[in-house]
Order: sequence, then structure tokens, then C-alpha cells
Amino acid sequence: MHVFVTGASGWIGSAVVTELLVAGHEVLGLARSDRSADAVATLGAKVHRGSLDDVESLRAGAVQADSVVHLGYHHDFSQMELAARLDRSAIDAFGDVLAGTGGPLVIASGVAGLGGGELVTERDTPDPASHVRVANAAAALALADRGVRSIAARFAPTVHGPGDHGFVATLVDLARRHGFSGYIEDGANHWPAVHRLDAAVLVRLAVESAPAGSVLHAVDEEGVPTREIAEAIGRSIGVPARSVPAAQAGEHFGWLGGFFGMDCVVSSAITRDLLGWKPERPGLLAVIDAGGYADVAPHAQTG
Repeated sequence: MHVFVTGASGWIGSAVVTELLVAGHEVLGLARSDRSADAVATLGAKVHRGSLDDVESLRAGAVQADSVVHLGYHHDFSQMELAARLDRSAIDAFGDVLAGTGGPLVIASGVAGLGGGELVTERDTPDPASHVRVANAAAALALADRGVRSIAARFAPTVHGPGDHGFVATLVDLARRHGFSGYIEDGANHWPAVHRLDAAVLVRLAVESAPAGSVLHAVDEEGVPTREIAEAIGRSIGVPARSVPAAQAGEHFGWLGGFFGMDCVVSSAITRDLLGWKPERPGLLAVIDAGGYADVAPHAQTG
């Protein structure tokens, strides 16, 4: 297939581009900047200059392909409404281009916040009013009625691996600054996780064979207790792990406190059966213990 990928130079996107190319697909990657364009070209993909806030550039990229993987997102916590609006306009544009073709449109969504500690499966349908990104995923899935092979891939909050600058890297940075690795209350709440390279395989399988209207879970470990995450971080950088009272979580963890305090347990059994997906890479604790986050600084977050 000829696949147009947004977010092609990003943490997940760059792995997806490589996975698609190795499998023999042609890839056209969206790039907003010269730096992103160089990164996409280095991966071996063709470059399409444009951005998420330029709908015509998105359409122009999609018409050159027969499938779309939409991983790009405006990750600025101070502009959540703008991010959601850009995401929805991109989904609508891709739907218009692919309508009636049966071509796949794989969009990224998430599992964070689902379930409240109860096991979540692919068949669980969150209320679109609960979060704008949930509503956008529902809109993408509805494109199946227009002849689009639309697929929503719900990613674990931690897509880990050496070089990750996301949530876990932020927890490591906080542990260094505070002198201990914190978890909230007893740390019995859970974070699902998946290795970046396993997630890339799932996206490739989705492009190749997932049925229209599919909800997939890019989750390997159903839920890693946050205390165990904090303890692994502590071991990796030589600081103790310690409980942080819930009332102080916002002060200690900042913007990350709300995420790290969630209790989220997620199954991917349906996804595995549907696509034959078999995650093979190390789990989150193994990556931390192996030093995968010891020297990584988090990307700046706003909001």
C-alpha cells in the first residue's frame, strides 16, 4: 500500500514508518519543519510538507496515497480545544479523500481515563461527551458508513522504549529534582503500557487487515502498579521510592499528577485475536531497570 502518515517524525510515528517500509509499503510522511523533513527522509520515506493546521496540505498528502495513518496531534495542554479542533478537521479531511474507496484510515486515540479501575476491552464504548478526543475517534469510526476502512487504535498512556521523552521520562526528572521517586498513596493504581516497536507492528497490521469500524488496543501490559513503576525508577537512578499523599499530588507531580493517579486496566485480547498481534519486546519495568530512562530528559510540556 501507499500510506500517508501524520506524526511521521514523532516517537510512535517514526517507528510506524520504519515498520511499514520494512513490510514493503510505500510511505509519505507529513513534515512541518526542515528538521522533521530530514528525520522522515532519513527513515527512507518520502516527505510531504504541511501541518495539522493546514487542511489543504493534509488533503494533498492523502490524495497521493491509498491509506492514511493519523498519529499527529497538537500536544499542548494549554490549547486542548485547538488540538481537538485540528484533530477533527484532519479526520474529516481524510474521510472525504478516502470515502468510497475502502482504504484504511487508522487514527490514534487513548485508553487513559477509561474504566476507573475496571478491566476495559475493545468493546467498551466511552461516552463521546467525556473527552473531545473520544468524540473524534467516534467520528472516525463512523466513516465506515461512507466506505472508509476506519480504525481507532487506542494507545496505552505509556508507549515506552529507550529514547522515550514522555510520561516516564517526566517521572524520572521529578524523582531527580525531589530526591525520591514518588507514587500516589499506596501506588496500587495501574498504568497500561506497550513497547514502541510492538505498537508499530500493531499499526502496520491494522493498515493491512483490520476491518472497518475496528477498535484496537495498543496495550501489552494490562496495568502496571504505579508503585512498581516508581520503585523501578528509584532503582535506576539511585533514589528511594516514597508515597505522596493524594492532597499533595498536584504540587509534587504538577500537570502529570492527574494522569499518574488514574487507575486504568486494559485488555488487548480482542486485538490480538483479530490481528494475530503478539507483543515481543521488553515490558516497562524491564526497560526502566535496563537503564532505558536513566539519561533521558523529558520534552517540555505546557499548561
